[in-house]
Amino acid sequence: MSDEPVPVAALGLGLAAVGRPAYITTGRAADLGDAADRTVPAMRARSHDLLDAAWDLGIRYIDVARSYGYAEEFLGAWLHRHPDRSSQITVGSKWGYAYVGGWRMDAAVHERKEHSVAMLRRQWPETLAALGRAPDIYLIHSVTPDSPALGDAELLADLRQLAEAGVRVGLSTSGPHQGAVLDAARTLDASPFSVVQATWNLRESSVGPALARAHDEGWTVVVKEALANGELVADPPAEAAGEAGDVFALGAARAQAGVDIVLSGASTRDQLRRGVEAPAVPVADAALRRLADDPERYWRRRSERPWR
Repeated sequence: MSDEPVPVAALGLGLAAVGRPAYITTGRAADLGDAADRTVPAMRARSHDLLDAAWDLGIRYIDVARSYGYAEEFLGAWLHRHPDRSSQITVGSKWGYAYVGGWRMDAAVHERKEHSVAMLRRQWPETLAALGRAPDIYLIHSVTPDSPALGDAELLADLRQLAEAGVRVGLSTSGPHQGAVLDAARTLDASPFSVVQATWNLRESSVGPALARAHDEGWTVVVKEALANGELVADPPAEAAGEAGDVFALGAARAQAGVDIVLSGASTRDQLRRGVEAPAVPVADAALRRLADDPERYWRRRSERPWR
């Protein structure tokens, strides 16, 4: 056995859970309190408190999106308050979904997907205005096999222009066919992409080989939903051997070969600190296969999670 230390991916902070009042993460009521208290000012204050904590803990990657409620605006206001920090923070944002929840817990629809060049041209200026600067990384949000994005020549030309202007362009992936989508994006002629954000966790690790291929070609690999939207906290696997589910799951993701950044979806300072302190936990391929759910079943179950 090698005595070399296990590489540990950096931890980033994603604001999906605190940029809007409702989301699909288990345990939100315990973290955020009564739904009536999730006002815009209250969630802005919570976001800024988490960003302060993240800065103090050494976190330098922040993830937002147009569909995360007011997450971009919250981050932009925080950056404006701390101009000395802005150049040291890597901001990743995403386009392709719009937030349509109207800041309501009981909204019938919370977000709307559209991967068109018109959507890109509308949302890019919105992101610039909200952040007060260009994001360092700009991703198509949740590309799946039915998305037209990878075959839209006009859209790809616009993305190439952004890449030529210095923005790292990429895509996030979702669904049971993440690996195939990533391979298709990676092998496009004159691909503008060099970053991927994918769901990888102990319940859904099927994208792992595709992430490794992208990483080997110089892509930046970001992992989201390492806690399976709270499932691995509420029901940690036996392999955790008494370790808290979030610490074990984040440690496993941070030790995964070919991963550069693992996002914490923390809603509290304690959750964020625990993620930073989570030791690397290498998990063998045989154990990953044993722990994994069937991808189709995993994503069907995720699609049925209530917004709360």
